[in-house]
Amino acid sequence: MSFSSFADFLAMGHHGLYVWSAYGICLVVLVLNVAVPLLARKRYLEQEARRLRRENNQ
Repeated sequence: MSFSSFADFLAMGHHGLYVWSAYGICLVVLVLNVAVPLLARKRYLEQEARRLRRENNQ
C-alpha cells in the first residue's frame, strides 16, 4: 500500500484512529511489561535493606 502524502499515511485509508490506537496500546503494554517488574524489584530491595538495618540494630 502506498500513500500519496504523509497525511494519507496517518489516515491509513480512514482507519487511522484504529491503527494508531492499536499501536499506542501495544506500546503502553510493552513499556508496562518492562517498568512494573523493575519498580517492584526496586521496592523489594528497599524493603529488604530496611529489614536488614532493623535486624542489625536490635
